[in-house]
Amino acid sequence: MPKRLVLLMSLIGFAATSSYAVDPAIKTQLEKLDPATRLEQSCDTEAMSRINKDGTGFKPDKVIAYTFKDPIPSDDRLEAPGAVFRSKGDWYHLSYTCITGPQHINVRDLKYKIGDKVPKDKWTKYYLYD
Repeated sequence: MPKRLVLLMSLIGFAATSSYAVDPAIKTQLEKLDPATRLEQSCDTEAMSRINKDGTGFKPDKVIAYTFKDPIPSDDRLEAPGAVFRSKGDWYHLSYTCITGPQHINVRDLKYKIGDKVPKDKWTKYYLYD
């Protein structure tokens, strides 16, 4: 788990890169991970990037795929029905389906839905933080 958090923190600065194109620095970090973690991190990073660009005003700095339900991986696909993201200090429900290439680095397709804000009194229960 700490390795995942460290990687996520290092990827945050690169989240504004264009969709479908992976920055060489991110690629190098992702290649160091086991395939399952790489799949999740690639999809989380792409979701963060897309939400930043979608024009809704959200500016996510974190995405967590497993907060409310475990993600469902299969081959080059990850379904994350219980994800969250943090934007401007608040957490929001998120669900997404992500398809990557066989190395789990390049995201080929991502569909997501933003849900309601997570009430602050629920943060501790789900290990969310400022």
